[in-house]
Amino acid sequence: MRFIIFFSIFLLVMAALNYYSYRRFFRKLSLPFSRYALVIPVLLMLGNLVFVTEAAMGFMTNQPMVVLVTSTAVGFTFVFFVIATFYDLTMTASKHVPFDQERRKFIKVIFDVTILIAAMSYLMRGLTQGLKYPDINRVQVKIKNFSAREFNLVQISDVHVGRTIRREFMEDMVQRVNALAPDMVVITGDLVDLRIEHIKQDLQPLENLKAPVYFITGNHEYFHGVEETIEYLRTLNIKPLLNENVICRNGECHFNLIGINDLIGERMNVLPPDLAQAYAGMNPELPSIVLAHQPKTIERIADYPCDLMLSGHTHGGQIFPFGILVMMDQPYLAGLYQHDADRQIFVSRGTGYWGPPLRILAPSEITHLVITA
Repeated sequence: MRFIIFFSIFLLVMAALNYYSYRRFFRKLSLPFSRYALVIPVLLMLGNLVFVTEAAMGFMTNQPMVVLVTSTAVGFTFVFFVIATFYDLTMTASKHVPFDQERRKFIKVIFDVTILIAAMSYLMRGLTQGLKYPDINRVQVKIKNFSAREFNLVQISDVHVGRTIRREFMEDMVQRVNALAPDMVVITGDLVDLRIEHIKQDLQPLENLKAPVYFITGNHEYFHGVEETIEYLRTLNIKPLLNENVICRNGECHFNLIGINDLIGERMNVLPPDLAQAYAGMNPELPSIVLAHQPKTIERIADYPCDLMLSGHTHGGQIFPFGILVMMDQPYLAGLYQHDADRQIFVSRGTGYWGPPLRILAPSEITHLVITA
């Protein structure tokens, strides 16, 4: 039933976006561009249909290129909707400009060509940013009463290993993480995007990480068998923090590391977040770093210690201006924020991508956090 509802809503939204793009953009372009106006939205709608069906049934898990194409169609649908909205608003406003008919027609041709060039640049930029390996994002964080020495922590988040992100990507990621010589690696959820039996070989490079590795659940783990995923990660020398905490010791550096299960566990009644359990037995005299997949979790821990929270989930919006919608659900989009006088939160843009392999004004990242007093 959950899938039927999601399937129906997804297709209705995609159909509405494609129809709007056709009526208010493609069909209104000057000749010869408008002659084949219907072809693009029809092809995109077909890709949208295949994408959502495959996401539910998994009948193309061994066909990454097909999945890449159909997921790209979803991204293109959104991008063309954004372009169509801008085009529609501009054309509506231009009707109030007092030009004669011939000049108006000439200006429209120039404008249409400009918009099409801008649209192609927008799409190509998104593809190149989405398909490239993530950047290293170095972030300096100061925590009160922390150790005098620097603590190098690397955060990986939202990799979405599965249909299109595979072993080659993971091998490169592990190599670059090791090159940073971290004291610790944390994986803040949404590591997987398929059931574990399909991606064991893709995840295997994680066992080559040369630092202690901690993992917390994201919402996507719950969609693909969260308990089986956790058990396999243990075999890769990764320590899941399931509503629990550990005291991390590295020379003179001591702090609490607290992991909170993802909020979707409440809706699915599987491994729900439990703050009392997560904080049980922690040392109140030490600084506390909290791992929680969704940034809005910080609003739930107002009565608990938290010097720094590390989150993901948002992908930084992934495709501008989608981040505006993300901000309606999450208090923070990407980067380091001072939540209140005592708490900071860092939100990763994500190391991979979900759905379309597009990233516009939200590049993927491996985060190198340098923490000092």
